[in-house]
Amino acid sequence: MSAKLATAESALTLPRGSVSDYFELTKPRVVLMVLVTTLAGFYLGGRSGFDVTLALNLLAGTALAAGGTLALNQYVERDTDAMMDRTRHRPLPDLRMRPAEALVFGVIATAAGLVYLLLATNFLCATVTVAIAIVYLGAYTPLKRYTWMCNIIGAIPGALPPVAGWAAARGGLSWEPIMLFAIMFLWQLPHTFAVARLYRTDYARAGIHLLPQDNARGGNASNPIVIAGSLGLIAVGVIPTMLGFAGIPYMVIAVALGIWMLAFGVAMVRAPGNSKAARRLLLASLVYLPIVLLVLVLDRV
Repeated sequence: MSAKLATAESALTLPRGSVSDYFELTKPRVVLMVLVTTLAGFYLGGRSGFDVTLALNLLAGTALAAGGTLALNQYVERDTDAMMDRTRHRPLPDLRMRPAEALVFGVIATAAGLVYLLLATNFLCATVTVAIAIVYLGAYTPLKRYTWMCNIIGAIPGALPPVAGWAAARGGLSWEPIMLFAIMFLWQLPHTFAVARLYRTDYARAGIHLLPQDNARGGNASNPIVIAGSLGLIAVGVIPTMLGFAGIPYMVIAVALGIWMLAFGVAMVRAPGNSKAARRLLLASLVYLPIVLLVLVLDRV
């Protein structure tokens, strides 16, 4: 732990976090992605019409629970955040907020979101959201310090928001939300390993194991996972159409984007030291997900 962070732990007179600090603590860009994917699952799960009131309640509860969970993540990782260039200016390592403030805020927001979802949606939706928080904080977050396999564990809570949205709309599950889970899960594999390669020096400095060590020949144990995830996306792109859930245009677009991601994944694997290759795969992944979800939603309009 750095001297700066040790001071933050013991100081009793540090200024309280501002509203903007609390907002930053929730990782708003991540929360936005959670809300978008949750809403997609909710819309796709609706049997007839779009229940605006239920959707707004779902988004409110999800925002609270997700923001609180991510705040608790920043509380737990405040020491490693202080060691990395990309995170050292967050509210806790930058001493703009006391750790106790972040802890209390995170607990209250998470609990409030879960209770709100239980009361305003249904038990299944709240249960899926509880699972997201438990796996994210109880498994993925601590495992980052020990093994790069944490990326696979972390893909589970990352893939569950559309399932929670479907559960809110239907009150039950079927093969369709499992398909949505598969899309989100497989998408995260090339995405997260691209991020791990881009920031491998930063992560190594903080002792975070998001990427395995290269072997003697320059290969990496994550390479097969990147390729398998991309190939899986191509296969999953066919399933909704084959089972009558989506039309031909969706399948064509999903498969084409999957092939595009596979091409960038292969390029990154073949040039492990090339940051441009990792950045291109990351960009491709950021294009893939919103387009695929949007086309799937539009196909159901």
